[in-house]
Amino acid sequence: MTDKPARIRQRNRSVTIGGITVEPGQRRSIDLEVGRLYTHSPTTMPVQVVCGKRAGPVLFVSAAIHGDELNGVEIIRRLLKLPILQKLRGTLIAVPIVNLHGFIHTSRYLPDRRDLNRSFPGSETGSLAARIAHLFMTEIVSQTTHGIDLHTGAIHRANLPQIRANLDDPDTLAMAKAFGTPVILNAAIRDGSLRAAAASNDVPMLLYEAGEALRLDELCIRGGVEGVQRVMRLLGMLPRSRRKAPPEPVMARSSSWIRAPQSGLFRARVALGERVTRDQTVLGAVSDPFGEKEQEIRAPFSGIVIGRLNLPLVNEGDAVYHVARFWRTDLAAERWEDYQESLEDELSANDP
Repeated sequence: MTDKPARIRQRNRSVTIGGITVEPGQRRSIDLEVGRLYTHSPTTMPVQVVCGKRAGPVLFVSAAIHGDELNGVEIIRRLLKLPILQKLRGTLIAVPIVNLHGFIHTSRYLPDRRDLNRSFPGSETGSLAARIAHLFMTEIVSQTTHGIDLHTGAIHRANLPQIRANLDDPDTLAMAKAFGTPVILNAAIRDGSLRAAAASNDVPMLLYEAGEALRLDELCIRGGVEGVQRVMRLLGMLPRSRRKAPPEPVMARSSSWIRAPQSGLFRARVALGERVTRDQTVLGAVSDPFGEKEQEIRAPFSGIVIGRLNLPLVNEGDAVYHVARFWRTDLAAERWEDYQESLEDELSANDP
């Protein structure tokens, strides 16, 4: 008799999204209607819900809030194909394309040029961005206990795989460490962002940054798939792994963009993940087309390169390098090398 109540308590609860209920043990794809184009064609936000039989956390994983950021879409595709999801406890809500308008037009923004990630929590009667944000909050975030949002750098800018989060919150810090990127940043929460709205709902959330807009980066994708699984194991949603845990990531104290001193052709000399030393490391140079006027760009402080401009054409003041400050830059560089090697070894092992 005493075992029966325990079994009832352990049974998962159903989830209802867009009027469709997913019961424990079920898996369903749902199209949330966002609105219609002026051609009268409907636009939808695709959602897949995996509802485990046993109770546990409810995690949302989202991508393409910026429509040109594609790595996260592929990360979610691979995540949903994992056989281990058959052992899921709790519920996974996967939203691979939040900003469908931007995704179709390979644009960061919505048709009205608004940034969806500055429009949360949104409103039911506001702009298109506000309405999509409101829909995402009411249908997805309000039902969850934890979240992971997947991003890349902007167009022509690549980011080192990194986690950005509020590391002053113990639950978020534990998730950030579990994800396993070589570096994590204690990033301030911006007004209007999904992170800010999730925090208002007491939903601990990570932001994974890796790669470049409009590009698929295999290393960044594999790192993302592994990272999401590690967080799910931490939360008790997936069985523990026998694989060796990655080294503890290094936390950045702060980060800053270094800007072009003049307009011209930018020649980068330092790669992502490299260690730079104040006033000694030459990051690159900017020159006019004839080479008559050239200025070197030196590191104004010591740190690790976590972001870089890939476009060689710059205007004065353009951001060209993003450098994070660490107490131990040598340790941060070592973590990146280990992380890169582990993912590359996995790639080699899986090659036919």
